[in-house]
Amino acid sequence: MILSMDEIINSICLHMAERKGVQPTDVVVELSWDEDTGYTAEVHVQGRSQYLVEANMIEAILRYLHSEYNIRAYREQVRLDLDEEITAIVQV
Repeated sequence: MILSMDEIINSICLHMAERKGVQPTDVVVELSWDEDTGYTAEVHVQGRSQYLVEANMIEAILRYLHSEYNIRAYREQVRLDLDEEITAIVQV
């Protein structure tokens, strides 16, 4: 199963909205990849910005897989990949 960049962003929006007690539409996410830091997500909620590292992004993806697809996956089953855009490859 492959999650698109939009689905990764949605998973982070839902995850952060739940953690911060806001609506998912109040969360803005920008994904990036850098040779030094790897995959990161810059998250803006209520005027504050926060960076998530790959492990946090995968946690959000795992919760999204469970809530949206009823799939219980483990961290080892999710790998982020960069081609034309960032995607998540899930071994189910």
